Amino acid sequence: MDIAGLCRLRSGLVLKEADAARKLTGAVAAGMTDGKAIDKLQTLNLAEKIAEIQNVFVAAKQYKLLIILQGMDTSGKDGTVKGVFGQINPLGTRTVAFKAPVQVEKDHDYLWRVHREVPGSGEIVIFNRSHYEDVLISKVHGWISEETCLQRYAHIRDFERMLSETGTIILKFFLHLSKAEQKHRLEERLADPDKYWKFDPQDLAERTHWDAYQRAYEHALAATDSDNAPWFVIPSDSKTQRNLLIAGIVLEKLESLKLKYPPMNPAYRRFLVE
Repeated sequence: MDIAGLCRLRSGLVLKEADAARKLTGAVAAGMTDGKAIDKLQTLNLAEKIAEIQNVFVAAKQYKLLIILQGMDTSGKDGTVKGVFGQINPLGTRTVAFKAPVQVEKDHDYLWRVHREVPGSGEIVIFNRSHYEDVLISKVHGWISEETCLQRYAHIRDFERMLSETGTIILKFFLHLSKAEQKHRLEERLADPDKYWKFDPQDLAERTHWDAYQRAYEHALAATDSDNAPWFVIPSDSKTQRNLLIAGIVLEKLESLKLKYPPMNPAYRRFLVE
């Protein structure tokens, strides 16, 4: 099944609450009994296959893989890292969580700190939030003008095209969460002692700008989608469905590369192990 095709950004995207709960693939989508348990097991199987291919990915050093996760607070960026990429070898991967820029980062252009973190050959890097914050939160709060925002869209397109043309595979995932589901998850963080540490009052402040963020995402995704850096819109009210879709898309891409372990260096054949 072409999982990527199910989630690929469509022209004229309008983010709707109901779409965040859609079931696009798996046992739940098929209406099977115990569908959620089946889908969780399938996600684990996909994650293990991703880990197997990653071994070849690291050895071959033909490509670099950049995964970008964007979404509203509580949309599941951390859960995606754990559920989809939790099986891969940490020696060949990094997760980068971009926070508010520090002074040395403010002293440079906004892409400077991002470029420093992109993957090297044979490496998988996951951006938990990314350079897109500079056309989302900055736009919503009026810290940049419309003209500057459009300039940044162009900067980002050029930046990602450069990465692609120099061997980086880019997969960008927007975790589409409904406002009602975010309310539920924030309430859980306030009610469950095991989740107190996740709660941040700033999430409530940002929630008051919900509609503005939805429009900002619609514009940013449309302006920066391309064949070499595609956006995938992932229904994320269901954590299981979210992970199943992302794991499927990543695995499809890795399998399409048809990677092989590098052959032995002929010069090594003369060595003997005593």
